[in-house]
Amino acid sequence: MAKKTNKKTKSRSASQAAVKKRSGAKAATRSSARKTVKAKARTAIAKKPARPKQRIAISHHREEDFKADGLRTYAKYRDLGIAAASHGLAQAHVIRLQGPCNPDEVSKLHFHDVEFQMVYVLKGWVKTYMEGEGETLMKEGSAWTQPPKIKHMILDYSDDVELLEVILPAEFKTVELKA
Repeated sequence: MAKKTNKKTKSRSASQAAVKKRSGAKAATRSSARKTVKAKARTAIAKKPARPKQRIAISHHREEDFKADGLRTYAKYRDLGIAAASHGLAQAHVIRLQGPCNPDEVSKLHFHDVEFQMVYVLKGWVKTYMEGEGETLMKEGSAWTQPPKIKHMILDYSDDVELLEVILPAEFKTVELKA
Protein backbone atom coordinates (compact mmCIF):
# COMPACT_ATOMS: atom_id res chain seq x y z
CA MET A 1 0.00 0.00 0.00
CA ALA A 2 2.80 2.39 0.71
CA LYS A 3 3.91 2.09 -2.86
CA LYS A 4 0.50 3.19 -4.15
CA THR A 5 0.48 6.27 -1.92
CA ASN A 6 3.99 7.07 -3.06
CA LYS A 7 2.91 6.91 -6.72
CA LYS A 8 -0.07 9.18 -5.98
CA THR A 9 2.19 11.64 -4.20
CA LYS A 10 4.64 11.65 -7.10
CA SER A 11 1.78 11.99 -9.54
CA ARG A 12 0.30 14.92 -7.59
CA SER A 13 3.65 16.67 -7.35
CA ALA A 14 4.16 16.37 -11.09
CA SER A 15 0.70 17.80 -11.86
CA GLN A 16 1.21 20.67 -9.39
CA ALA A 17 4.53 21.50 -11.03
CA ALA A 18 2.87 21.49 -14.46
CA VAL A 19 0.15 23.86 -13.20
CA LYS A 20 2.79 26.18 -11.74
CA LYS A 21 4.64 26.23 -15.06
CA ARG A 22 1.43 27.06 -16.96
CA SER A 23 0.34 29.77 -14.50
CA GLY A 24 3.87 31.18 -14.57
CA ALA A 25 3.64 31.40 -18.36
CA LYS A 26 0.25 33.12 -18.05
CA ALA A 27 1.62 35.56 -15.50
CA ALA A 28 4.51 36.35 -17.81
CA THR A 29 2.09 36.85 -20.69
CA ARG A 30 -0.13 39.11 -18.55
CA SER A 31 2.89 41.03 -17.34
CA SER A 32 4.17 41.66 -20.86
CA ALA A 33 0.62 42.61 -21.95
CA ARG A 34 0.45 45.14 -19.14
CA LYS A 35 3.81 46.55 -20.16
CA THR A 36 2.56 46.89 -23.74
CA VAL A 37 -0.60 48.72 -22.58
CA LYS A 38 1.44 51.02 -20.33
CA ALA A 39 3.87 51.71 -23.17
CA LYS A 40 0.98 52.53 -25.54
CA ALA A 41 -0.54 54.87 -22.92
CA ARG A 42 2.78 56.69 -22.53
CA THR A 43 3.09 56.99 -26.30
CA ALA A 44 -0.47 58.36 -26.62
CA ILE A 45 0.23 60.98 -23.96
CA ALA A 46 3.51 61.90 -25.56
CA LYS A 47 1.87 62.35 -29.00
CA LYS A 48 -0.64 64.94 -27.70
CA PRO A 49 0.50 68.31 -29.04
CA ALA A 50 1.49 70.78 -26.38
CA ARG A 51 -0.65 73.92 -26.24
CA PRO A 52 1.16 77.22 -26.23
CA LYS A 53 1.56 78.72 -22.79
CA GLN A 54 -1.51 80.73 -21.77
CA ARG A 55 -1.19 84.42 -20.96
CA ILE A 56 -2.93 86.53 -18.37
CA ALA A 57 -6.00 88.30 -19.73
CA ILE A 58 -7.25 91.40 -17.96
CA SER A 59 -10.33 93.22 -19.22
CA HIS A 60 -11.83 96.34 -17.66
CA HIS A 61 -15.31 97.58 -18.48
CA ARG A 62 -15.36 100.20 -21.24
CA GLU A 63 -18.54 101.05 -23.16
CA GLU A 64 -16.61 101.41 -26.41
CA ASP A 65 -15.57 97.73 -26.22
CA PHE A 66 -19.13 96.53 -27.02
CA LYS A 67 -19.18 95.72 -30.74
CA ALA A 68 -21.93 94.55 -33.09
CA ASP A 69 -19.57 92.11 -34.81
CA GLY A 70 -20.56 88.79 -33.27
CA LEU A 71 -22.73 85.80 -34.06
CA ARG A 72 -26.08 87.57 -33.56
CA THR A 73 -27.11 90.75 -35.40
CA TYR A 74 -29.33 91.79 -32.48
CA ALA A 75 -26.46 91.71 -29.97
CA LYS A 76 -23.34 93.63 -28.98
CA TYR A 77 -20.33 91.74 -27.66
CA ARG A 78 -17.50 92.71 -25.34
CA ASP A 79 -14.61 90.31 -25.86
CA LEU A 80 -12.79 89.56 -22.59
CA GLY A 81 -9.51 88.57 -24.27
CA ILE A 82 -9.72 84.90 -23.24
CA ALA A 83 -9.49 83.47 -26.77
CA ALA A 84 -6.24 85.29 -27.51
CA ALA A 85 -4.76 84.58 -24.07
CA SER A 86 -5.66 80.86 -24.23
CA HIS A 87 -4.62 80.44 -27.90
CA GLY A 88 -8.16 79.40 -28.86
CA LEU A 89 -8.79 77.03 -25.95
CA ALA A 90 -11.78 79.09 -24.74
CA GLN A 91 -13.75 82.24 -25.45
CA ALA A 92 -15.54 84.54 -23.01
CA HIS A 93 -17.57 87.65 -23.70
CA VAL A 94 -20.32 89.81 -22.28
CA ILE A 95 -23.37 89.94 -24.55
CA ARG A 96 -25.95 92.72 -24.60
CA LEU A 97 -29.07 91.70 -26.48
CA GLN A 98 -30.53 94.80 -28.12
CA GLY A 99 -34.17 95.55 -27.27
CA PRO A 100 -36.92 95.37 -27.88
CA CYS A 101 -36.87 91.63 -28.63
CA ASN A 102 -38.09 90.70 -32.10
CA PRO A 103 -39.05 86.98 -32.02
CA ASP A 104 -38.97 86.75 -35.84
CA GLU A 105 -35.26 87.60 -35.75
CA VAL A 106 -34.32 86.01 -32.42
CA SER A 107 -36.29 82.77 -32.08
CA LYS A 108 -34.38 80.49 -34.45
CA LEU A 109 -33.68 76.92 -33.41
CA HIS A 110 -29.95 76.15 -33.65
CA PHE A 111 -27.01 74.40 -32.03
CA HIS A 112 -23.32 75.09 -31.56
CA ASP A 113 -20.61 72.51 -32.25
CA VAL A 114 -18.76 73.15 -28.98
CA GLU A 115 -17.21 71.13 -26.18
CA PHE A 116 -18.57 73.37 -23.41
CA GLN A 117 -20.89 76.37 -23.14
CA MET A 118 -21.98 78.25 -20.02
CA VAL A 119 -24.12 81.38 -19.74
CA TYR A 120 -24.62 83.61 -16.68
CA VAL A 121 -27.21 86.41 -16.53
CA LEU A 122 -25.49 89.58 -15.29
CA LYS A 123 -28.51 91.86 -15.69
CA GLY A 124 -32.15 91.63 -16.83
CA TRP A 125 -33.77 88.38 -17.95
CA VAL A 126 -33.91 86.03 -20.91
CA LYS A 127 -36.44 83.32 -21.77
CA THR A 128 -34.91 80.31 -23.52
CA TYR A 129 -35.93 77.00 -25.00
CA MET A 130 -33.54 74.04 -24.70
CA GLU A 131 -34.18 70.58 -26.06
CA GLY A 132 -35.08 68.26 -23.18
CA GLU A 133 -35.61 71.19 -20.79
CA GLY A 134 -38.34 73.22 -22.48
CA GLU A 135 -38.92 76.92 -21.81
CA THR A 136 -37.01 78.48 -18.92
CA LEU A 137 -36.93 82.04 -17.61
CA MET A 138 -33.40 83.01 -16.60
CA LYS A 139 -33.09 86.09 -14.37
CA GLU A 140 -30.19 88.10 -12.98
CA GLY A 141 -27.93 85.63 -11.19
CA SER A 142 -29.17 82.59 -13.16
CA ALA A 143 -26.61 80.38 -14.89
CA TRP A 144 -26.84 77.38 -17.18
CA THR A 145 -24.73 75.07 -19.26
CA GLN A 146 -25.67 73.88 -22.71
CA PRO A 147 -24.35 70.41 -23.57
CA PRO A 148 -22.57 70.07 -26.93
CA LYS A 149 -24.92 70.34 -29.92
CA ILE A 150 -28.07 70.83 -27.82
CA LYS A 151 -30.86 72.42 -29.85
CA HIS A 152 -31.92 75.72 -28.33
CA MET A 153 -33.20 79.25 -29.00
CA ILE A 154 -33.95 82.54 -27.30
CA LEU A 155 -37.67 83.25 -27.04
CA ASP A 156 -37.71 86.67 -25.36
CA TYR A 157 -35.53 89.01 -23.27
CA SER A 158 -35.61 92.28 -21.36
CA ASP A 159 -34.31 95.45 -22.99
CA ASP A 160 -31.43 95.63 -20.47
CA VAL A 161 -30.23 92.00 -20.55
CA GLU A 162 -26.49 91.31 -20.25
CA LEU A 163 -25.04 87.81 -20.35
CA LEU A 164 -21.60 86.37 -19.65
CA GLU A 165 -20.88 83.48 -22.01
CA VAL A 166 -17.93 81.06 -21.82
CA ILE A 167 -17.35 78.61 -24.68
CA LEU A 168 -14.77 75.95 -25.50
CA PRO A 169 -13.18 76.06 -28.02
CA ALA A 170 -13.01 79.69 -29.05
CA GLU A 171 -13.75 78.92 -32.71
CA PHE A 172 -16.88 76.85 -33.36
CA LYS A 173 -19.64 76.23 -35.89
CA THR A 174 -23.29 77.26 -35.38
CA VAL A 175 -25.96 75.32 -37.28
CA GLU A 176 -29.41 76.86 -37.76
CA LEU A 177 -32.27 74.33 -37.90
CA LYS A 178 -35.83 74.38 -39.18
CA ALA A 179 -38.21 74.88 -36.23
